[in-house]
Amino acid sequence: MKNRFLITILMLFLIAFNSNAQEFRLGKVSIEELKEKVHPKDSSAAAAILYKKGRTYFDYDFKKGFVANHEIQIRIKIYKKEGLDWANFEVPYYIGYQNISDETVSFSDGITYNIENGSIVKTKLNSEGTFKENVNENWKKATVTMPAVKVGSVIELKYTIKSENLTKFPVFQIQYSVPVNHVEYCSEIPEYFIYKQLLTGYVDVKSDSKLEQTSKNYDNEYRQTNSIIYQQIKSTFVADNVPQLVKESYVDNINNYKSSLQYELETTRYPNQPVKDYSQTWNGVAKTIYDDKNFGKELQERLYLLNDLKKIISNLGETVTDSDKLNVIFKFIQSKMNWNGEYGYYTEKGVKQAYLDQTGNVAEVNFNLINMLNLAGISAYPVLVSTREHGIPVFPNRTVFNYTIVAVEINGERILLDAVNKHTAPNILPLNVLNWNGRLVRQDGTSEEINLVPNKPSKQLYNLSVVVANNGNISGKYLVQKTDYEALIFREREADVKKENYLEKKENEFNGIEISDYTVENKSADLSKAVIEKFTFASNNHCEMIGGKMFINPLLFFTMEKNPFVQEKRKMPVYFGYPRQEKYNFNFEIPEGYQVESIPKAMRIATDDKMLVFSVNSLLSGNNIQISVAKEINTGMASADIYDGLKEFYQKMIEKQHEKIVLKKI
Repeated sequence: MKNRFLITILMLFLIAFNSNAQEFRLGKVSIEELKEKVHPKDSSAAAAILYKKGRTYFDYDFKKGFVANHEIQIRIKIYKKEGLDWANFEVPYYIGYQNISDETVSFSDGITYNIENGSIVKTKLNSEGTFKENVNENWKKATVTMPAVKVGSVIELKYTIKSENLTKFPVFQIQYSVPVNHVEYCSEIPEYFIYKQLLTGYVDVKSDSKLEQTSKNYDNEYRQTNSIIYQQIKSTFVADNVPQLVKESYVDNINNYKSSLQYELETTRYPNQPVKDYSQTWNGVAKTIYDDKNFGKELQERLYLLNDLKKIISNLGETVTDSDKLNVIFKFIQSKMNWNGEYGYYTEKGVKQAYLDQTGNVAEVNFNLINMLNLAGISAYPVLVSTREHGIPVFPNRTVFNYTIVAVEINGERILLDAVNKHTAPNILPLNVLNWNGRLVRQDGTSEEINLVPNKPSKQLYNLSVVVANNGNISGKYLVQKTDYEALIFREREADVKKENYLEKKENEFNGIEISDYTVENKSADLSKAVIEKFTFASNNHCEMIGGKMFINPLLFFTMEKNPFVQEKRKMPVYFGYPRQEKYNFNFEIPEGYQVESIPKAMRIATDDKMLVFSVNSLLSGNNIQISVAKEINTGMASADIYDGLKEFYQKMIEKQHEKIVLKKI
């Protein structure tokens, strides 16, 4: 289903608004702001941004041309102890340019305001509260810790990022995890540059745009002051009373839904020069990445793999198929190579050295898989991916990707692989990789969008044989089969957990049952097969006895207690991750001296589009009650449009699960 995540492309012609709001500027902190104990619109807020002002404007240098300045002013109120972290600021800036100067960050007007003896006391930020550190070879970050901050403080800060890179502005964030009283952003862009403006999220942002004349002074090569006169496009965005972004249940990455504003250069049109187009397509991005020596060239390095390939293929016999070769090569690379924790789609030390070291970043591990598959005659390609925590690739740009997986084509079937994770199998990717779409890239510069969300449902199939005793105690046999992503989740969570610790957790999870004779199959041996768990259980707290009657929940310890969807309205899509099925088959043996008074009636409910389905069937046969329950989620993500129906579905499902088996004494 297409998700209605609100994305609005804003061009030059914007909806006008009347800007007659009060003027916000640094240095005008009031005694009322300092005395305020709670936020007037959100008493739960630990802090609030009283106002945030952003401005992007251009300077001119006769050698460098136009240079962008991105200026932020911000005032924050601390209401609670939990809000003290808002006294710390991190500003990333780029230093990896080859042909232009590094970006710079400067701080000013950093002041903390407090009330002491009825008067406002100011504590200024000094150099001891600021420092800069390397993040990696391309990025640094400037960090500020505001002084004398405590509950009740108001803090102010101004910083400016100066950049010769005009192709993309830093993202201007409108919404945060705390409320924002007022936020505004103004860009003043010379007429020579046309930018695409991208407004994301659900906040009502008013906007305006106009053309005006301006001038800039600059020193020429002889240190004489000259000026350049031109038209500039002034765009303004304003929002008031922005609510804090509250985490909802079943959300992939909450940062995907924060309201923000992004600028990307579309064209330049200098006087007496042809118009230059900077708009990127996904094919263009893919080709640029493939042409880099740390990408495309590394996918041609193969001969170092030949000896190992011959050894593992020779063990397959004479009637070997491409599927056989794929499976053995995938398992070999997955076992041999170890991930060093570094993401990315470019190699660092190179595929050959990574193979010799048996460790590398994401690209080096999966490029070795691609190279060995291609050496074996199997068509394999890299697929660029943005992981769930990295965000959704909204528009074409190299920075939107941070991971690469492998696509294989065998007999017209496409199979996706990732050898970085030790628990994956063909077409079973790590959960954080199931993030909308990836992009398959080929050597000839073509690319193709790849849907990463699986269509095949993952299953949990439960079979329980339950004996009910005269005293209300229950005992029985438990068997569950977990396939595909359900098996992956089990393997990832329990791979390194000791058996006794796992069983203790399971006993608590199942409301105090006692487990014995536990066995598990395919936990680590064959990752393509279902995980199978078996055990014997006993319990004295899953049957309620009142007035000669027994009351038993038909789903026992699987009974759902609370509806996860409790808010009145929802704006974010509902993220399930992957399609799934849960099926439960219970056989209850009735104790002597009791007969059935009632059992749950058959029922089937579904959302309007059959995206979610729940059914219950029951049968009484002799002294046995058979209960079959099935739950289907037939999507990885559901639009917020169906939220009311989804909420009602879960409520009906929970009510049905609490409909008891009632046994009465004869």
